[in-house]
Amino acid sequence: MADKRDYYEVLGVSKGADDAEIKKAFRALAKKYHPDMHPGDKECEEKFKEAQEAYAVLSDPEKRKQYDQFGHAAFDGTGGAGGFDFSGMDMGDIFGDIFGDFFGGGRTRRANDGPMKGANLRTSVRISFEEAVFGCEKEIEMVLKDECKTCHGTGAKPGTSPETCTKCGGKGKVVFTQQSFFGTVQNVQTCPDCNGSGKVVREKCPACRGTGYIASKKKIQVSIPAGIDNGQSVRIREKG
Repeated sequence: MADKRDYYEVLGVSKGADDAEIKKAFRALAKKYHPDMHPGDKECEEKFKEAQEAYAVLSDPEKRKQYDQFGHAAFDGTGGAGGFDFSGMDMGDIFGDIFGDFFGGGRTRRANDGPMKGANLRTSVRISFEEAVFGCEKEIEMVLKDECKTCHGTGAKPGTSPETCTKCGGKGKVVFTQQSFFGTVQNVQTCPDCNGSGKVVREKCPACRGTGYIASKKKIQVSIPAGIDNGQSVRIREKG
């Protein structure tokens, strides 16, 4: 493990960095080096894996304590802490944020409590062998959702505003308790009243019926790169 860089150095943070600083540093590196942003670039792929491994340790209080004490030996089976398998790390939370930024995913809400970004849309395009070899431009028609100009995406009738959900207090989640053989168990679920948005529209916008968007068919130009193979995809930002 002597050839491995110090995890703090990898993320570019000090040894006294708190959880928020570590997460912010990893998020920036993950966005910069993620393989989906650099297809086929082995150097970026290695840097991404290096950052992922560093974050897996430093974001976990117990593993970070072991690393501070034993260094890389804590996880290669030679140190006092024993080995550690990085493949099992659950990073769904942070990657949800990252992919939301990459592809217009629907996790991040606007600062003004407007609508979420659209979810990913998919469609298939048939092209000839020559078009696949040399590349081409294709016009495709899709149903896209635009922000409602009447309510500016809030879903509320003009002159009114969405209200903070009273059931969850604006958090979007509610906690309920259950009795089991092991005692009282607390569970967290999406608020059923606001569907996780934290806001409730009492008077809906008549133009969009409270959805915050207007759906319409649109034609968009897509550049198909030369050498594309069957089953491969082309991503277009901000069209979800």
